[in-house]
Amino acid sequence: MAAILGEALVLRVLDFGESDRIVHLLVPDSGRLGAIAKGARRSVRRFPGTLDLFHHLRVQLEPRRSGGLARLDQATLIRAFPGLRAEPPRFALGCYLLELLDRLAPEGAPRGDARRLFGFALGALASAAHDPLDLRLRALLELRALDALGLRPELRRCVRCGEEPAPTAARGPACIAFHVAEGGPVCARCADGASGLLAVQPGTLRALERALTLPPEQLDRLVLGLRTLEEARVLLARFQRFHVGVELRSERLLDRFFAEVPLRARPPAA
Repeated sequence: MAAILGEALVLRVLDFGESDRIVHLLVPDSGRLGAIAKGARRSVRRFPGTLDLFHHLRVQLEPRRSGGLARLDQATLIRAFPGLRAEPPRFALGCYLLELLDRLAPEGAPRGDARRLFGFALGALASAAHDPLDLRLRALLELRALDALGLRPELRRCVRCGEEPAPTAARGPACIAFHVAEGGPVCARCADGASGLLAVQPGTLRALERALTLPPEQLDRLVLGLRTLEEARVLLARFQRFHVGVELRSERLLDRFFAEVPLRARPPAA
């Protein structure tokens, strides 16, 4: 079979046998892909320090057969995102994004979906490596990761009747009920008797909706008030735990490091 030449992002690396490595890759043509790199722990010529987390590579692959692993024959480094290793919280955020992609990115995805996911992954790692580090960055990247994986929450209309919910005093001062299990807001009528609801400001939902429309390089322009940021953080944490359905090992490390990161409405001026 003909070799595949293209780009890839390293999601996970495992030593295998005496000299091989198994590599989980994200590729722009088909999504997640498992490959074995024969002799990778010995061959400096074919793999000159390239098979490491976060590395954006140009690769040569032999396609897999009958459900097995592809064979990774060569890899050269395009970009390493060194900023992710500059601070422990950045490294933890990068690992969290990679684990989310490794666990949830589809194999054999349609090319259009795979390219969109690959583009998100590179943009998210660049933001995690360079943007001002605060809880705002974490929340916005989590939201955009869910969107890229096809798990975005509904943010505008009632998930039960389709109407735009109006804020009421029943859930707090001018708040809207958000149904975590059903993945979006519910109007006052549909919320009657429902459980598992969060009270959020309309402005919080609007801010999250806008965050999905901005290019990654413009996320630092989005201003979030402290209450909005806290509501967004809680909403996304509960949504992710319910709908992702897997426990991410990197999340505990991320929580520990980000407990020491200040809660700011916006990053400091450069």
